[in-house]
Amino acid sequence: MKNLFLPFLIGIFLSLNVKGAYLLMPMDASQTNHLKAYGITYWALTKELPVDWLLNYRGGSFLVPHSTLIQNECLIRNVSFEVISDAQVNQLFEEIASPSSNMDVMKLEKHPKIAVYSPKSKQPWDDAVTLVLSYAEIPYEIIFDDEIMYQ
Repeated sequence: MKNLFLPFLIGIFLSLNVKGAYLLMPMDASQTNHLKAYGITYWALTKELPVDWLLNYRGGSFLVPHSTLIQNECLIRNVSFEVISDAQVNQLFEEIASPSSNMDVMKLEKHPKIAVYSPKSKQPWDDAVTLVLSYAEIPYEIIFDDEIMYQ
């Protein structure tokens, strides 16, 4: 019985390590839905999850801690992602930190409040900015001052 217990424990330990520690949302040609990836990033920030924006790495990819919640949201919104390990993340950060690379990591910690200056009578599809924000599922407020337009 003791001979079976040790391999069982090793098997459980290895299966825990196989799970990725991070989700990488690439923003290069492998991404199936770039705008929705921005929306997922915004959504993750509203859940107070930290996001690393990997500037110039695969098109400006996003890196978030692995979460079934985020993974499911990516699947629902048809956003491409890769599950990567701590070791892969460390290697990625070393590559970005290299003096010969033109890359950097920007830590995002708080979601922005977004306002679009547009007449309130316009529909989201009447303006490119509101169209993109609506499609990406990023909330925004419309502000407009009629007095400025008629002076």
